[in-house]
Amino acid sequence: MAKMTMIEAIQNALDIAMGDDDKVVVFGEDVGYFGGVFRCTSGLQKKYGTSRCFDTPISELGIVGTAIGMAAYGLKPCVEIQFADYMYPAYDQIVSEAARLRYRSAGEFTCPLVVRMPTGGGIFGAQTHSQSPEALFTHVAGLKTVVPSTPADAKGLLLAAIADPDPVIFLEPKRLYNGPFDGYHEKPVVSWKKHDLGEVPDGHHLVPLGNAAIRREGQAVTVLAYGTMVHVALAAAEATGIDAEVIDLRTLLPLDTPTIVASVQKTGRCVIVHEATLTSGFGAELAAVVQRDCFYNLEAPILRVTGWDTPYPHAQEWDYFPGPERVGRALQQIMEA
Repeated sequence: MAKMTMIEAIQNALDIAMGDDDKVVVFGEDVGYFGGVFRCTSGLQKKYGTSRCFDTPISELGIVGTAIGMAAYGLKPCVEIQFADYMYPAYDQIVSEAARLRYRSAGEFTCPLVVRMPTGGGIFGAQTHSQSPEALFTHVAGLKTVVPSTPADAKGLLLAAIADPDPVIFLEPKRLYNGPFDGYHEKPVVSWKKHDLGEVPDGHHLVPLGNAAIRREGQAVTVLAYGTMVHVALAAAEATGIDAEVIDLRTLLPLDTPTIVASVQKTGRCVIVHEATLTSGFGAELAAVVQRDCFYNLEAPILRVTGWDTPYPHAQEWDYFPGPERVGRALQQIMEA
């Protein structure tokens, strides 16, 4: 297996999908000749031509609306929104059209569409380049929502998303593009190519949607996380010495409830970590699932460690970002409860 950055793994997945099926098309702002703002589509236009990988006007509504029409008539569009923060003009198309197409047509039409979006902070992108809007999609029936945390998962989940007959929102933590990030911002970045989790299987590697991964086994407390927060949770467990089990959800919908329940029933404690704002964040849904299915196993109240209920700041980014110190305090608090 080769070691790749997450950028390279995503590009590799798109290359494989386009090579295997000429119905797969890739487009968005600057994704063609330029190769995307983060270079995830680099080389695809040169290899597959301008009819299968092309640039669009600056119109998110137009990008997604066009993709829905293509998907309804048999193509498999995989479109890029430059930043998740830019998806709001397209939100009506995603919610009212893509998510409802199978239902409203009684199965006559499906929408095999993937919408790729860089998400999250940690790059000083401030309020319009750092948002984590995953809960806006998990609330919508008919959508699947994916958040990878490693290059191998980015490749495998993206190939599974492209193969799926229904619309998939694919959120790529931009702070993980080049290497894992544990929240210690003052430390130098370690490339995925020097990290054990940088290994990516060759060829058509699939990671089924709906399967969580246990990144660290433990007996004392379950930590539920996804994306960048998986690495922060691992760092917090290491720093505190607490025997935490860290679960990487990988897909938020479909959610791997059995893995979550089995872990919390074993540990009796649960900490939920995500970068998005606290109120109505996806952690609230996770807490409801744990409360429903593990009530008699819980030895302490469920805790959430999240971003604050404010726009993502620029000057105080690391006060907003849920780092290992804040997660570590939650782990210590729940063990003392």
